[in-house]
Amino acid sequence: QVQLVESGGGWVQPGGSLRLSCAASGRTISSYAMGWFRQAPGKEREFVAAITRSGSITDYTNSVKGRFTISRDDAKNTVYLQMNSLKPEDTAVYFCNAHSDYNGLGFGSWGQGTQVTVSS
Repeated sequence: QVQLVESGGGWVQPGGSLRLSCAASGRTISSYAMGWFRQAPGKEREFVAAITRSGSITDYTNSVKGRFTISRDDAKNTVYLQMNSLKPEDTAVYFCNAHSDYNGLGFGSWGQGTQVTVSS
């Protein structure tokens, strides 16, 4: 089982940027499709972005397309989420997710989450 630790969250003003990192241990992430999910207060956890094991295909929820970019560095065993043009509605706890099957993202291994707050 792979262990995941997110970092990089914090407070940012609207229009600002953050880069989240998800560091894996226990197993190499090259065996996993990776994803980012988020959960806002009082809401269910939702899909944000995903990347295949090869890194050749990425997918995003509509609300973040053109603003967020998911990437992976298998040599560093780390996945990233670059978030630009942040909006207050992006405020949430962001979770990293790993699954051996791209279609299984949303299950599998989870990190503990990192808080992102967008406000003025």
